[in-house]
Amino acid sequence: MPMIRECVVTTADAQGRVHIAPLGLIAEADQWIIAPFHPSTTLDNLRAVPFAIANYIDDVRIFAGCLTGRRDWPLTKIEGFPVPRLAAALTHAELAVDQVEAHEQRPRFHCRVLRQQQHAPFEGMNRAKAAVLELAVLASRLDFLPREKIETEIAYLQIAIDKTAGPEEAEAWSWLAEKVAAHYARI
Repeated sequence: MPMIRECVVTTADAQGRVHIAPLGLIAEADQWIIAPFHPSTTLDNLRAVPFAIANYIDDVRIFAGCLTGRRDWPLTKIEGFPVPRLAAALTHAELAVDQVEAHEQRPRFHCRVLRQQQHAPFEGMNRAKAAVLELAVLASRLDFLPREKIETEIAYLQIAIDKTAGPEEAEAWSWLAEKVAAHYARI
């Protein structure tokens, strides 16, 4: 079973427009694999500019924000690299695509790490951050998963929010909860 590291990936198109997307990077040997679904902006950007940044963050609002239309997060340029990192990144890894494995639904971009740099210390996790991350994954799969499963998992995750959430986690949770509610209101 491959390890998947949840992070936020920044990519850029040929004109330099940056796209921010939460993704699970797949570990394989000494590479990271980015496997965006088709169609997606991340996929198009990697084809145009075969570089990306894996941003390791602890601000779960960025994960939630990307899934709820809030993509205007501060960026920091990296000298000599075509893609910026998130200013909020605790650590970032600069990735170069070495190989593309074609697939109709989910191509796999095999990337090597050119450089990794730490910007701030990781000071620990709370259960609410993990709950928001899990809800973000559920919210990205509303069209695939049964409603009962999603609602059952949300009820369980709500316990961690109630017990350990700070203002950032509570805000991120509310954005995702609104997305889920709006989805079910439409259908």
